[in-house]
Amino acid sequence: MKTENILVIGGTGKTGRKIVSLLSALGHNVRIGSRSAIPSFDWHEPENWSEALEGMDKVYITYQPDLAVPGAKEAIERLVEEAKKSRQVKKLVLLSGKGEQEAELCEQLVMKSGIDYTIVRASWFNQNFSENFLLEPILAGFVALPQAHVKIPFVDTDDIAEVAVQALIDDTHNGKIYQLTGPRTLTFKEAIGEIAKACNRTISFLPITVQEYGDGMRKANIPEDFIWLITYLFTEVLGNPNNSEITNDIEKVLKRKPVDFTEYAKKTAAKGIWNTAINQTI
Repeated sequence: MKTENILVIGGTGKTGRKIVSLLSALGHNVRIGSRSAIPSFDWHEPENWSEALEGMDKVYITYQPDLAVPGAKEAIERLVEEAKKSRQVKKLVLLSGKGEQEAELCEQLVMKSGIDYTIVRASWFNQNFSENFLLEPILAGFVALPQAHVKIPFVDTDDIAEVAVQALIDDTHNGKIYQLTGPRTLTFKEAIGEIAKACNRTISFLPITVQEYGDGMRKANIPEDFIWLITYLFTEVLGNPNNSEITNDIEKVLKRKPVDFTEYAKKTAAKGIWNTAINQTI
């Protein structure tokens, strides 16, 4: 297998760090795209992007906090132009959101770049319960969320990372759009129930409205841009009935079943992540 030079933007994030690990294990030369890396990559410092792209054959792109936020389209457009200028970059793999119309505008920029590409659209991550905004309420033992009735095919970042790696190293995935989901759907209440069972805790769940959720975040002094994003995801993404669809794209690419939420919950519970607050009070 040919050794490739691959830039992983967001290489310390939920999917990026796993992609870095997998690519490195396969013997590829991996450059982590992050503010702390050398050369650094910062979405707010486009003047430095050319240095990060220099000598790279392929690029994995994940935009923080989400492709739906204002400014994302312009940033992806600028990055694509820089990649084209480099003349060495021959493949772009973009992590996108399943059912996000704003994100699809960013996808189009990559698809029309003239560079080979794969689009990886992911459903809501399992890891949002253990590495993101849902962790704190779980530790507190009380989770209040809107769209409580919606069935969601939560997907594991292990699966996303493995699909992205295949897209980066195997040209048979060029020009493809993959929609990644877990093998079944769960409501938030069902997901919290599985987590409670896995870590042997009582965790209460309360259905609330999107408005109430936003008001609660404001009272907690959460930044307005993050509140906007979460509100968008709950209304535009979870409010879209098509997003309950289960796909077989993970099985198609990896030749195995995707990680089930129960498997994720048991594995995460074994690490003690959801019992941290309880352990500290004992």
